[in-house]
Amino acid sequence: MEYYLNRAGNSGVSGYELGADSIRVQFRDNSIYLYNYQITGMANVEKMKRLAVSGQGLNSFINSYVKKSYAAKLR
Repeated sequence: MEYYLNRAGNSGVSGYELGADSIRVQFRDNSIYLYNYQITGMANVEKMKRLAVSGQGLNSFINSYVKKSYAAKLR
């Protein structure tokens, strides 16, 4: 799991892991969610990957656009 930079300082995201067609996101409560092309959509997953690497906007994007469209809650 990569550390999320949290450039804005107020994110609920603490880490992420990129896959070929997915992203795993760890939140501050230690929950981990899997988002993939099949459930979340390719455009959303690719946007989430870019936001994760940049360290800004991932939590807001999830809350605004992705919401509960995750493939699995892993923890």
